[in-house]
Amino acid sequence: MISPQTIQQITSRIDIIDVLGEFIKLKKRGANYLGLCPFHGEKTPSFTVSPAKEIYKCFGCGKSGNTIGFLMEHEKYSYVEALKWLAARYNIEVEETERSPEQIIQQQVNDSLHAINHFAQKFFTEQLFETEEGKNIALSYLKERGFREETIRKFNIGYNPQAKDTLTQALLINQFNKELLPKTGLVSIRNNDELIDNYRGRIIFPIHNNTGKTIGFGARIIGKNDKAPKYINTPENEIYIKSKILYGSYFARIAIDRADECLLVEGYTDVVSLHQAGIENVVASGGTSLTIDQLRLVKKYTNNLTIIYDGDNAGIKAALRGLDLALEEGLNVRLVLIPDGEDPDSYVNKTGAKAFNEFVAANKKDFILFQLEVLLKEAGTDVTRKSAVVNQLAETLSKINKTEDFTRQQDYIRQCAALLKIDEAGFTNLVNKFKRDKISKEEKKIPFEEANIIAQGNINKNYDPDSAEDLLQQDDIFEKNILKILFEHGLKPFDETQTIADYIFSELNQFHFSNAQLESVLLVYHQLYSSGQQPTNKSLVYHEQETVRNIAIEVSSNQYELSNRWDEKLGNKDSVHKDNSVNDAQLSIAYYKLRKFQKMFADLMRDMQTASYEEQLKIITVHKELQSYEHEITRLRGTVIKPK
Repeated sequence: MISPQTIQQITSRIDIIDVLGEFIKLKKRGANYLGLCPFHGEKTPSFTVSPAKEIYKCFGCGKSGNTIGFLMEHEKYSYVEALKWLAARYNIEVEETERSPEQIIQQQVNDSLHAINHFAQKFFTEQLFETEEGKNIALSYLKERGFREETIRKFNIGYNPQAKDTLTQALLINQFNKELLPKTGLVSIRNNDELIDNYRGRIIFPIHNNTGKTIGFGARIIGKNDKAPKYINTPENEIYIKSKILYGSYFARIAIDRADECLLVEGYTDVVSLHQAGIENVVASGGTSLTIDQLRLVKKYTNNLTIIYDGDNAGIKAALRGLDLALEEGLNVRLVLIPDGEDPDSYVNKTGAKAFNEFVAANKKDFILFQLEVLLKEAGTDVTRKSAVVNQLAETLSKINKTEDFTRQQDYIRQCAALLKIDEAGFTNLVNKFKRDKISKEEKKIPFEEANIIAQGNINKNYDPDSAEDLLQQDDIFEKNILKILFEHGLKPFDETQTIADYIFSELNQFHFSNAQLESVLLVYHQLYSSGQQPTNKSLVYHEQETVRNIAIEVSSNQYELSNRWDEKLGNKDSVHKDNSVNDAQLSIAYYKLRKFQKMFADLMRDMQTASYEEQLKIITVHKELQSYEHEITRLRGTVIKPK
């Protein structure tokens, strides 16, 4: 792990505008900066960056975080990778701390796999360009296919010799961990202990992660051989998870963002050929069903996905896989089928880039309507199969469940009903039935309280402390407000003898937060403060604990103040230009205690129904004491609570 001293150095140097400005065009708007959100498609900027708080918040999709969180979300870095990226940017030397034996072993395995892959990639490149076998067999084949040398080098394409263990011996000579070699897929075990090359006589396509590191390989046979698989791919391991990778995404990410469109093809050579033709916003799925992680990787850069597959039946079926997932992610999906038995690789070489682009633009098919066309063709006049098509389309359309896509969904329902020659209202009801079934299944999977929170959605947006209903809402609102006051104003003086933090902790001495996570963050703040450190919003936004970071970001990027009329209640009409942190602290505590007391009253009333006479007398005494506390808080709050 990176040492706390290094992390502190990094976080103290971070300039969020400087870093995020590399990825987003930001314009100054008052104290903050504004830009188009990189996490969802939008035309009106709603992505706000606060240099004072060192956080960002999109008021369109709701994403928020700090600089490190942005790098993790946007670039798909791990926490450590994000820190190392920032350390390199600010020329900070990274110091490592002691780690658990398990962490050390895991990191060593990851590092070893990366090192083996890096060595192998260099080895394959050298074999392709610097050996007679590589030049005569592989390089000549690639050039016959139309690949230029600069393109081959750009994608680090290489060659593995035909001898049984050329790479294996090179790895062993360079003292790589023999036990890990089979895990990379580069080496196979034969006769129990003999290691041999797994990709013999094949052209090698390295697969890169989002930082450009080689994490796996695709090994293609040269020419045709019916007895051998066309491709052999790296097995999944600690650093290579196929469902999270799109081939070429590292080279395509900037072009996808610029074009606001991602072209998806099947194979490695399709990607390389299109890049060579100047069409760089293209990635490959490897011909497998699209996964949710792959679609989210696309959505990171654009909402527009155009699938370009072969026009044969296999290509059509491959294209249709993953459609429902794409719809649920809110992607606008179009399909282009390459004609005449061609694939994108051969077609762009045959027609050229201009004609290819024109063909794609002219032949984009709406994905859902195309699916309906294919299914109806297969169903023919069979009533049962047509009924199944109706159900399948209704279920597909039910996946378009986002509010902003409602009009789009209704338009699809109208068009599909017309093509199916069925009643539009009845089809709408069927789509809604699938929606209800989906919601019902999801609600069964989550605890009741979480489902209730989800159902309430944006209830806090119009929060009014003068409303009795709002007053009885979840404790989180009050507890988050106290944390917000602590983070932003805790070090300020409350009076001549104590800080606002001192005041809050003394007032909370007999209380505990209902939300365990918020309570843990409160304790973290208290420990830091008690040890003589000076916790601030910025230091907590970059805290080593993820829970602390997330909550600090959340309370900083949302308005948890319980009323915009506090100052009026206190008679401070000219307080706009004053520091109201003391008043805010007092009223935050007041509202929090009032909430607690009302819950105590409810508990007492329940106890009265089953208590003995003596116990009832004790309850009445406690009730009176609570009422006196409540009336004092009510006086400060400026409202009247009805007697109980």
